[in-house]
Amino acid sequence: MQNPLFFWLGGVTLLAITSCASAIGRGKYESPDYVTVVSNGSFEVRDYPEVVVVSAPMKDGRGNQNSAFMTLFRYISGDNEKSRKIAMTTPVFGTLTDAERKMSFVVPADVVKDGVPEALNSQVVISKRKAGRFAVYRYSGRWSEAREKQGREKLQAWMIERGLEAMGSFEKASYDPPFTPPPLRRNEVLVRIGKGT
Repeated sequence: MQNPLFFWLGGVTLLAITSCASAIGRGKYESPDYVTVVSNGSFEVRDYPEVVVVSAPMKDGRGNQNSAFMTLFRYISGDNEKSRKIAMTTPVFGTLTDAERKMSFVVPADVVKDGVPEALNSQVVISKRKAGRFAVYRYSGRWSEAREKQGREKLQAWMIERGLEAMGSFEKASYDPPFTPPPLRRNEVLVRIGKGT
């Protein structure tokens, strides 16, 4: 019979390794600074600064995320007018509404300062994501459209309880590399709200 201590130590070691992997994976990427205005468990209200993003459409009825990701990844890998390699950032934003289905990478601050290079692919669009206040719901695990829908419903219910009104489309935000264990992944659903709320 195996010693229970062996399993306990093994579990603790695995947790430590995966925690470090997640922290290292996510922690090495630049992210926009934001100010937390309200914190309530898995829900927050945040003030985000203006950032520059590069976006690509998600194709097909279900929104092909892989094609959009690879289009943007090629752009930051040098498929731009300056052949400049651009660092990956977090989060990766996604909009999955009937009217708009796109994925966006945040452009690092140093690249914005030097001038964001134009894309060689006409599907890549450079734009400013305006500063504003957002309501956010955070959850772990693997992302799926079903789980995102549940997240939107939970966030909507929380907003209604507090009299917060959405002022745009709901978005998703993904923070972790694919190798991150599902329990340690950071996924979010967010929507812009009125500044006075």
